[in-house]
Amino acid sequence: MTALPDARLDQLLARHAEIEHALSGSPDAETYVRLSREFSDLAPLIESVKALRAAERDRKGAQALIDDAAGDAEMTELAREEARELDARIEQLSHAVRLALLPKDAMDARGVILEVRGGTGGDEAALFAGDLFRMYERFAALNGWSVEVLSLTEGTAGGYKEIIAALHGAGAYAKLKFESGVHRVQRVPETEASGRIHTSAATVAVLPEVEAVDIDINESDLRIDVFRASGAGGQHVNKTESAVRITHIPTGTVVAVQDERSQHKNKARAMGLLRARLFEAEREKRDSARASERKVQVGSGDRSERIRTYNYPQGRVTDHRIGLTLYKLPEIVAGEGLGELVEALTTEYQAALLAEAESAGWGER
Repeated sequence: MTALPDARLDQLLARHAEIEHALSGSPDAETYVRLSREFSDLAPLIESVKALRAAERDRKGAQALIDDAAGDAEMTELAREEARELDARIEQLSHAVRLALLPKDAMDARGVILEVRGGTGGDEAALFAGDLFRMYERFAALNGWSVEVLSLTEGTAGGYKEIIAALHGAGAYAKLKFESGVHRVQRVPETEASGRIHTSAATVAVLPEVEAVDIDINESDLRIDVFRASGAGGQHVNKTESAVRITHIPTGTVVAVQDERSQHKNKARAMGLLRARLFEAEREKRDSARASERKVQVGSGDRSERIRTYNYPQGRVTDHRIGLTLYKLPEIVAGEGLGELVEALTTEYQAALLAEAESAGWGER
């Protein structure tokens, strides 16, 4: 493990003090918002750095007592005990500082657009897509996020051929961004009389919720169509042209939303979905060159990659990116156990970023 970049930490401490001084001087509203955001972003790092340096000073004091040959034996032993405790605290704080120094994904604090689609496997794939969506729905509830379904197409035997939803809540993207990819299930379908295990798949895409200021979309590039939504039993959705389809002409991206009675609400939801898809496409294009050189594979976001297998007969879930198998399939599919996978993926990703940052000499935060 390389030494922490003390010069860089000194710069960040100075910048934090500079912002604090500026905020106390009654800046204009725009400047205040910008500085407050930067001050808040720096706060966890600054707190860890100050605690680390205080612990290092205390450690030097303890070492001085240990090195004092004329000192009291009891005091020397107490100093040794304190030194051991401080060594553990310094190691913990050093790790916290290293994590805080890692470049931040600006989207981590956002909510997400979650897209789940049945893949290979016919009806069983649609049923599995339904299981996955309910897993994320329960995980969202446990984290205090709200779930807003934007569009769905049900499977003929249940589940979903496709379901798209917005999960509103701070930090949702940070927790779910590693879920994009192909999820595979191995189980005996209810319709399988011979008891044979079938393998089916569903794809998951997790996009950050994007605001209008994050991406520029020209109205002239859009074709907006309204139509009567399809619905069961001759409900209201069949009687009014409330469904909205938006086509982004330059890229050919098409989104459609028909969940609400209100055409206005459906248009707003469709625009949110379009922004998310266009933003993600731009980000993938921008990051593709660097991604091909990086060893950090956990966060690659490749939706064609098989990332996880849910094996029902054995009660296990295996994440292939980090080689982790948990024999907690019921808990994970119920949403309660998904957090353990999320935490393991995040830890692996951070470890890889730390190794990359240290080999590069840290550079700028």
